Amino acid sequence: MIELLNVTPALFTGLIFLIGLLVGSFLNVVIHRLPKMMEAEWQAQCAELRGESLSESPRYNLWLPRSACTQCGHQITALENIPLLSWLWLRGRCSACSTPISARYPLVELLTALLSAAVAWKWGASVQTAGALLLVWALIALAFIDLDTTLLPDSLTLPLVWLGLLFNLNGAFASLPDAVVGAMAGYGVLWSVYWLFKLATGKEGMGFGDFKLLAAIGAWLGWQMLPVTLLLSSVVGAAIGVAMIVLVKHDRRVPIPFGPYLAGGGLVALFFGADLTQAYLAQF
Repeated sequence: MIELLNVTPALFTGLIFLIGLLVGSFLNVVIHRLPKMMEAEWQAQCAELRGESLSESPRYNLWLPRSACTQCGHQITALENIPLLSWLWLRGRCSACSTPISARYPLVELLTALLSAAVAWKWGASVQTAGALLLVWALIALAFIDLDTTLLPDSLTLPLVWLGLLFNLNGAFASLPDAVVGAMAGYGVLWSVYWLFKLATGKEGMGFGDFKLLAAIGAWLGWQMLPVTLLLSSVVGAAIGVAMIVLVKHDRRVPIPFGPYLAGGGLVALFFGADLTQAYLAQF
């Protein structure tokens, strides 16, 4: 079966594209619900510390309750939950109350499908494809969660570190020593920047989740890809930050999440990092 898929890469890529659409639909749920689940857990912990009892609330996790319109409560049917197609068929509106449905839902599905197909085309039916898909899906979820809430959940970043080391036991993307050093350096670099900035200004320039995210990227791709990731994320983040302040009068006191830029830099490093590094070194 694997040999057949490798012989017909277009078939394999198309199959992974369809799987990517389904995964993208699930990532929308993760992006929306995981921060709410974290908040509920924090509230429960605070209530326990205060000796208060919490009233029993309905189960809320990634599986329950069923997805519903936030305006009228209409439960989404199976036909209304087909990735990308249902949004187009419904013309971006709830079938019950005609409330607009954010275009971000199909965009996340399409982005996930396109990046998944790119992974399949680059690595074919292989262990690298399985690992790269997990990395891509996690980075998409983390980027949008951070964009919405300025949070990078430990429940995603920490397993991502260990998965990166696991896949690199046999050198899927980097040798194990390079992956271990990458995880350590990824965390240590941003940790150092955090403390230098805090000592100099008295302010926190980033969150600890950013350290863990870069550590995860280092664990997957090795320490050699950290300069590419940091350079791209810093340049793009700075450019967008300045544009937001100048063009839309973004309040400088309101933090801009760095996670989406780190995730974007990690994706570029995954697909093109080796080529970019070689092109740069060839100049010397």
